[in-house]
Amino acid sequence: MNENGEKLQKVLARLGLGSRRYMEDIISEGRVSVNGTIATLGQRVQETDELRLDGRKITIPTLQDTRRRVIAYYKPEGEICSKTDPEGRPTAFDQLPQIINDRWVMVGRLDINSTGLLLFTNDGELANRLMHPSSEVEREYAVRVMGDVTLEMRDNLIKGVVLEDGPAKFESFSDLGGEGINRWYQVVVKEGRNREVRRLFESQGLKVSRLLRTRYGTVSLPRELRTGRWVELEKHTVDQLAQSVKMAPRDVPINPDTKRRIERQFDKPMQARRGGFLRQQKRDN
Repeated sequence: MNENGEKLQKVLARLGLGSRRYMEDIISEGRVSVNGTIATLGQRVQETDELRLDGRKITIPTLQDTRRRVIAYYKPEGEICSKTDPEGRPTAFDQLPQIINDRWVMVGRLDINSTGLLLFTNDGELANRLMHPSSEVEREYAVRVMGDVTLEMRDNLIKGVVLEDGPAKFESFSDLGGEGINRWYQVVVKEGRNREVRRLFESQGLKVSRLLRTRYGTVSLPRELRTGRWVELEKHTVDQLAQSVKMAPRDVPINPDTKRRIERQFDKPMQARRGGFLRQQKRDN
């Protein structure tokens, strides 16, 4: 069995022949063959394989024929970054637009108390490269810190400290202002480990009271974007993001209606989505 390529049921669904679950049923019924042999569920296929459904030859679409899509989502406090939650808390995936015969892959995560930019894409390879430590993709945050950040602490955080999962540091650290003990800082990391920014400050005896992701790689949180809303990024922005991790652009024609819809998002942004799980909990208590 071919260990490379895409799963057969996903390829068939991408052709518009039916849902992925329906395609799984067709494969299980023995109606699909690959290179003259009855296919098995979960089998992977490539462009060079001969694919037939009920004896009829089908051309396998290449990934280059699929438009690479990326959406920017402004995650509010109180949402989690899993697709489902046994506790019934809202998830960022609940707010995403439907994507026909495909799926959204999250790029990086934010904890339930953090807000700001989340990227989602239909290109799994792009997501993997953007998240992999070897790509050294920058993540930028605005952080409100309780306590006095001394020059010594700042030097420690830039030079690097040892956390429980290894050395970590800020690539840059700048003051954004503020009053009293709650001052805002802008920091950049390149790894995106679990709660890395919060743990770095905690290593110096400081507590983060607010954390907002403002940039992921070449994509900044759009000024037009409101809390709890999403926008689909324009092709030139998607291409720039892909090229930053050494991936070639996809020159797939875009439907004129889709192009106008994407452009209108920035002209007429939706109002912020009010509320949120944590705010609701505070009101209930």
